[in-house]
Amino acid sequence: MYLNKVFLYGNLTRDPELKALPSGQNLVSFGLATNRTYKDKNGVKQEATEFHNVVAFGRTAEIIAQYMKKGRPLFVEGRIQTRSWEGKEDGKKQYRTEIVVDNFQFGSDGKGGGTGATRTPSAEGESASGGKGDEAIKYPDEEINPEDIPF
Repeated sequence: MYLNKVFLYGNLTRDPELKALPSGQNLVSFGLATNRTYKDKNGVKQEATEFHNVVAFGRTAEIIAQYMKKGRPLFVEGRIQTRSWEGKEDGKKQYRTEIVVDNFQFGSDGKGGGTGATRTPSAEGESASGGKGDEAIKYPDEEINPEDIPF
C-alpha cells in the first residue's frame, strides 16, 4: 500500500489567487509558510521556515479565496503533486511541487476563539450544511468574530 498524505498548519504568504480553468472549474493557488523550532548542535534554539505551494479546486477554492488573506492561519489536508511543463523562453523542462487540498480548516485568529469552520468536500456534491443538491451556501458578508459565537 502506498500513501501520499500531507497535513500542514501555517500562515498564508500571499492572498489567494482565484482562477477558472478552461473546463469552468475554479482553482485557487496560494503560499503557506510553516516553521519548526529546534536546537542546533551547540544547544542554541533555531527556527526554520518552509514555504509550500498550495492549490485547491471547485467550491473549496471559492471558499478559501473568499475568506482567506495573507497572514491568516490555515490547516490543510491533501496530497503532494509535482507537475512539469516546457519553459516558454528556453524550452527547458520546469517543475513545480504543490499540495493539492482535499480538506481544510480555518485557523485561529489568535484572539482565543475556536478554529472556525471546517470544509470537507465530497464526491456526491454534499454541501457544507450537510444537505445534498445544488442549493447555494449563503455566507455572511461581514467578518465573523469567534468571540460572538455562543458556544
